[in-house]
Amino acid sequence: MDRFTKERPIRNGVREMITLVKRRFSPGKLAWTGISSIIVVGLIHLIEAPEEWEETTYLGPLFLANFVGALLATIGIYRNYRWGWSLGALVAGGAFLGYVLSRTIGLPGMPVEVWLEPLGALSLFVEALFVGLYLTLFIRPKEGGKNSLS
Repeated sequence: MDRFTKERPIRNGVREMITLVKRRFSPGKLAWTGISSIIVVGLIHLIEAPEEWEETTYLGPLFLANFVGALLATIGIYRNYRWGWSLGALVAGGAFLGYVLSRTIGLPGMPVEVWLEPLGALSLFVEALFVGLYLTLFIRPKEGGKNSLS
């Protein structure tokens, strides 16, 4: 075991990491789906950042921060860290909430915007997919069929 990263040797193609919750993750299909979806969220916001920067000066930096957060989340998910999933959920959930607020009550300094722009609709779908994956992985029932909320 590496003393610095607490990484264990690869066994059967699965790299083991010790996390704060001492849970093993293997970068399987769900992890790759999460990586793909959070990268798409970040890229959409990177594409839209210049336009939003012209509309309202505070939205451009927020869109760039979304992109940077998505990249960091991707690194964390790829390395099997729980914080990567949590950061991704924060980025995707925040973007989803911002989209809904901008279309319902409006954001400061901006009028209420039109629903279902093509990139906006794609972004909503991918953000919801990522948050759903996050909840699937981390809000699971305990053994015996009862979850912690029961």
